[in-house]
Amino acid sequence: MQLPKRLLIRRFASGLGIGLLALLPQAALAQVDARASYVVTLGGINIANVDVGLSDDGHRYNIDLSARVAGLGNLVTSGTASASSSGQATIPALTAEEFDLQTHAGGEDFNIDISYRGRNVSAFRVAPPMTDEYQRVPIERSHLTGVSDMMAAFLIKGGSLGPELCQRRMRIFTGLERFDLTMSFGAADEATSPRTGYQGPVVACTLRYTPISGHFTDSDITSYLAEQSRILIWYAPLGATGYFIPYRAVVGTNAGDLSMVLTGLRL
Repeated sequence: MQLPKRLLIRRFASGLGIGLLALLPQAALAQVDARASYVVTLGGINIANVDVGLSDDGHRYNIDLSARVAGLGNLVTSGTASASSSGQATIPALTAEEFDLQTHAGGEDFNIDISYRGRNVSAFRVAPPMTDEYQRVPIERSHLTGVSDMMAAFLIKGGSLGPELCQRRMRIFTGLERFDLTMSFGAADEATSPRTGYQGPVVACTLRYTPISGHFTDSDITSYLAEQSRILIWYAPLGATGYFIPYRAVVGTNAGDLSMVLTGLRL
């Protein structure tokens, strides 16, 4: 399947990894200042490096992300991406208030800004705006209630490193698309590789992608993610803080596994 470069870099930056670019906290009031580094591969070939920072003072959170995409032939265009999410550090899920994404790829700049109020989208802007609306499922006002951005949706407070961590559904709006991610428990496992940023117990969760709106009815990517793709994410504890972070995540594609692995951690 030949993937359009512009669509792939936007989906990668805004969440094609299905949660691969987020930190996950657990402790209710702990003050946290952490930074994690990841490497992204496609079919075993390095295509990107991602750095994610999390700060949480027990009342408000901030996540910042930066990615450098090396590219891979006609599948992925080289470029850069940065994103931030901020809002209230509520329990059991964070309440996003602002989300911002910028990408630069193929000589083009792209930006998304989303504002939330009480888990509902109050305003959003996409620049440049999408002009090709043919066969695109309309985004309705009802689709923008009870949602979060791609990064804040993966921030969890409370619970433990066990099956209950995976029992959740995320209602996500990226500025371009609205979809659900339903998580289920996969297995308890152990991370042992000394080449990664963590060794110890992890929990694997499976994810099911359900498109709601904003996608194209003739999109091969959407159909593949919804009907065929294998999506997994492993969570590991963030030191002794009570927080969790993704240790590894995999999205199966017919070009090989799109994978992200934790390579470094600073607390």
